[in-house]
Amino acid sequence: MCDLYASADPIHYEQRTRSLRIRGVVTSIRLENLCWDVLARIAAKDQVTTNQLISTLYEEIIGRQGKIGNLSSFLRITCMRYLSLVAEQHEKDHLMMGAAGRAVSRQGAHLQSVISKKA
Repeated sequence: MCDLYASADPIHYEQRTRSLRIRGVVTSIRLENLCWDVLARIAAKDQVTTNQLISTLYEEIIGRQGKIGNLSSFLRITCMRYLSLVAEQHEKDHLMMGAAGRAVSRQGAHLQSVISKKA
C-alpha cells in the first residue's frame, strides 16, 4: 500500500511560490505543485482564475471566522476536502451504477423467464 504513495512523482510535492494580490496587498503563497494543480481544477470548474479563487476563499474565511492563521494550510485543507468530496461522489456513482446494473440484470432475468414461459 505504501508504494502507491511513496512512488509519487517528486514534482508533485515540490513547492512553488506564487504572488497574488489579496485586498490590494501583494502576498506570497508557497504550496506543493499538486495543491496548485487542484486549486486550478477547482478554479476552472468555477470558471475563475486560481488567483480569483484564492481571493474568494480568503474573503469567505475572513467573513466566517474574522481571521485566518495560515492561508497556505487553509488552501491545502481546501484541496484535500475537494478531493475527498470528488472521491465520495465517485464512490456513490460507482455504487449506484452497481445497483442499477443489478436491477437491470434482475429485470433481464425476469423478462427472460416470461419469454420462456410464453414459448
